[in-house]
Amino acid sequence: MWLIDSSIGRKLIMSITGVFLVLFLLFHSCMNIVVIISPAGYNAICGFLGANWYALLGTSVLAAGFVIHILYALFLSYQNMRARGSEPYAVKSSQKGVSWASRNMLILGGIVFGFLLLHMYNFWFKMQFAEISGIKTGNFDPADGAAYVKELFANPVYCLIYIVWLAALWLHLTHGVWSALQSLGLNNKIWLPRVKVISNIVSTIVILMFMSIPVYYLLGCGA
Repeated sequence: MWLIDSSIGRKLIMSITGVFLVLFLLFHSCMNIVVIISPAGYNAICGFLGANWYALLGTSVLAAGFVIHILYALFLSYQNMRARGSEPYAVKSSQKGVSWASRNMLILGGIVFGFLLLHMYNFWFKMQFAEISGIKTGNFDPADGAAYVKELFANPVYCLIYIVWLAALWLHLTHGVWSALQSLGLNNKIWLPRVKVISNIVSTIVILMFMSIPVYYLLGCGA
């Protein structure tokens, strides 16, 4: 199959699903930051998402793209490992122009995926699924998501793990966003530097919005 067998096809799949990942994160970072601005507003957003099938469908599509991106990356990495056999990795750490993030995208992706599972358990399963299904999955009111967020981030260890995850996510995004756009055609000498700057700005804004939540509770502002 062309999409799997050709390098262009593989890059296209990773680029398109990577866009889904960015949109998913951008949407959720904008939504999540509301919890420290207005808990009532956050609960209203959660209620809206849980009560509308089109909102659930849209979120599911973005999440599906996210999952496909991760699984396909693992598949490609496995193929590359089989092709190399016992040969060392072709790109040396000292090679000019090759960033640490680009050499370790699989490791960063693994960290992101691992914490994503924890995040989905804590928020999607315990909040959204509980509200939609009516099955209680935690010792709190699923309609009061803001109170649950406050309780969860009252644990400094969880906050620090969250911040480490965000650091890995930032490194993954700063390389992945411009790489995806480059694969989709923005690869000339004029636009590529601009694309890198834009991807770094977008990635940083998304991560700062996410990071503001654990920092907010670590500083005791939500007490």
